[in-house]
Amino acid sequence: MALPVSDLLRAPVSTGVELCYQTFGDPDGDPLLLVMGLGGPLTWWDEELCRMLAADGFHVVRFDNRDAGRSSRLRGRVGQGALVRAFAGLPARAPYSLDDMAADGLGLLDHLGIDSAHVAGVSMGGMIAQTMALAAPRRVRSLTSIMSSTGRRTVGWQHPSLLLPMLSGSRADKAAYVERSVRLWSAIGSPGYPMAEAEMRARAEETYEHGVSQDGTMRQVMAILTQPDRGPRLRSLRVPTLVVHGTADKMVHVSGGRATAAAVPDAELLLVDGMGHDLPSALFETYAAGIRRTADRAASRD
Repeated sequence: MALPVSDLLRAPVSTGVELCYQTFGDPDGDPLLLVMGLGGPLTWWDEELCRMLAADGFHVVRFDNRDAGRSSRLRGRVGQGALVRAFAGLPARAPYSLDDMAADGLGLLDHLGIDSAHVAGVSMGGMIAQTMALAAPRRVRSLTSIMSSTGRRTVGWQHPSLLLPMLSGSRADKAAYVERSVRLWSAIGSPGYPMAEAEMRARAEETYEHGVSQDGTMRQVMAILTQPDRGPRLRSLRVPTLVVHGTADKMVHVSGGRATAAAVPDAELLLVDGMGHDLPSALFETYAAGIRRTADRAASRD
């Protein structure tokens, strides 16, 4: 029997913000909200993984964050001076915060009539998922934080070699975007599970066609750089939690995952050798099993 898959849909979640989203699986299944990372569209949650999760009993919801994919573009140009100040840890004004992005996720659940859901996030998406759990713990049944961090600057740092490639992006046509994407993913991908260049190009082309915004990505960067350290607050969290991190992650050092797991009481820490800052298809079963295992912990607690 074929699993139900929706079209791309839109949900108004707050004044001026609509999110593009898609669902997989039985609407009566366990709701699972998937939150993507910096500049990433919903398509970076691979359809095969979404179908795998749906087959395991989840009603899967993947979506474009604000300023990504086909969701709303916000206003506010981020200048180089603001970026430099934020990188240096100096006061800087961001167009919006991770709290605002967490409110978007909760607003999407409201739109879908879902009181509470399992939430899994990647990188910035993990930060958003953590923030959702802190803001509304009764609405997050379980938390899976993948290749993310607590917001503390002394953990989860970025490899210095990535700084210039991250800041050198500019408006580009499709061909230039694809070339830049291939260079970046070659640098941050999983050395133990390498992606073929043809697959990287196909993914970049799909991403470009789905929708990209350099200005939007910079606004998201500012939300990340101005986030607070959630570590002290995470110690009060009583949500079943899984933390997944690759030992070869250059974008968010594995110390970020270790710090997250250490902060959340009874969190499970899963370190994956050879995994970088992507979601290799060879590890889909590992991710799906971990998310299911964590959801089952929540069910047994209830």
